[in-house]
Amino acid sequence: MKRSRGKELKQEMNLTNMIDVVFSILIVFIISAPLMSQGVKVDLPKAEAPTMEQEKMLKVSITKQEEIYIADMQVDFSSFNNVFKSLWNGDMAVVINSDEDVHYGLVMKVVSQVQKLGVTKLGFLTMNPKENPGK
Repeated sequence: MKRSRGKELKQEMNLTNMIDVVFSILIVFIISAPLMSQGVKVDLPKAEAPTMEQEKMLKVSITKQEEIYIADMQVDFSSFNNVFKSLWNGDMAVVINSDEDVHYGLVMKVVSQVQKLGVTKLGFLTMNPKENPGK
């Protein structure tokens, strides 16, 4: 018997369906990621600045009523050092999250205390003025 030497079959994998599924999952994550934030409510001052990683970060918040929170736990200024030392592991960045109506002196007292305790990675949370043009 003689073998036919006609057209050869091309064997290729069709990736179109897999790419569609991957893009669909990516869109779901992009939409759901901003919905997963929580914390103390403060009106942030407006400024344009680069963002920080939030994984290894200790947040110190100051509300409009001049209440101080460390990682969503309210503390008074006299016990600030002890609570801060118990929550800060020495490696984490510290972010000051202050309402824009809080007096500058109180914010600087908190910054000073944080620096005295050995923090070298210090940042401030701000709101992009393009996101909230209402004020």
